[in-house]
Amino acid sequence: MFALLLQSFDVADAGWIHGLKIVAVAVVAHAVIGMAKNLTPDSTRKAIALLVLVATLFWQSTFTQIVVILIAAVIGNLLYKNSTENDENNVQFPIAKRFSAICLVLFFGLLFLFPILREVTGSYWVAMFDSFYRAGSLVFGGGHVVLPLLEQEFVQTGWLSEEAFLAGYGATQAVPGPLFTFATYLGTVMNGWQGGLFATVAIFLPAFLLILGTLPFWDMLRNNRKIKGAVMGVNAAVLGILISAFYTPIWTSSILEPMDFALAAILFSLLVYWKLPPWVVVISGAIGGLLLTLL
Repeated sequence: MFALLLQSFDVADAGWIHGLKIVAVAVVAHAVIGMAKNLTPDSTRKAIALLVLVATLFWQSTFTQIVVILIAAVIGNLLYKNSTENDENNVQFPIAKRFSAICLVLFFGLLFLFPILREVTGSYWVAMFDSFYRAGSLVFGGGHVVLPLLEQEFVQTGWLSEEAFLAGYGATQAVPGPLFTFATYLGTVMNGWQGGLFATVAIFLPAFLLILGTLPFWDMLRNNRKIKGAVMGVNAAVLGILISAFYTPIWTSSILEPMDFALAAILFSLLVYWKLPPWVVVISGAIGGLLLTLL
């Protein structure tokens, strides 16, 4: 509904839209701090996150993000393969291994097939599905990490304006449920309600396939030290990617004046220190952005 409102009424330059962009600053700053405590508890993982941050700022592309995630997995495997962080509880899931294998084949098959179809067909809808599916497939460490992936896919390619992207990200914080609902907004802005449904299916599909494909093998994967080490490296890398996205496009397109920073500080405090619900912070940001235009 919010995306359709933006389409129907030319409000992209309204003050309250700028306020929603500043909400995104506060939310991502909060996410970075929380994720840093969990994903980079030691100096080695902090170093991985820092190197990834520098790399993604120097070379801003989706390809760079994929490469640094793979490199971080290798480094994590080498450095943490003897990690003692174990969880030996066994859990059984009533899913046939054959069905799970089919889901895994579909997961990886679609991940590699759609980029090829995108180049061969030149279809806008195939390209759109490919972008959302890949973003949904490569998210590690939390939903906020989808932000830089989607930004590279749609803002950098000119499919969507930076203002509309960040305004929608801010508004998404007021909606209960997973952050992937942001894809519904993006699809709707680009192609109406049909695009919204299409984007929602595309970004959630890899999660369903991956969960159904790995559940029967979960105990084996969870207790494999090499896999654990790789995941520890990947989680550190995605923190670096998120910090990179926090600087650009979030900070650079939202904090333009000292009063913008003041509003961001207020919203951050409301969210982190006073523990107000996100929807209250979103409304406060919209009102604050409107007031800033009157000053």
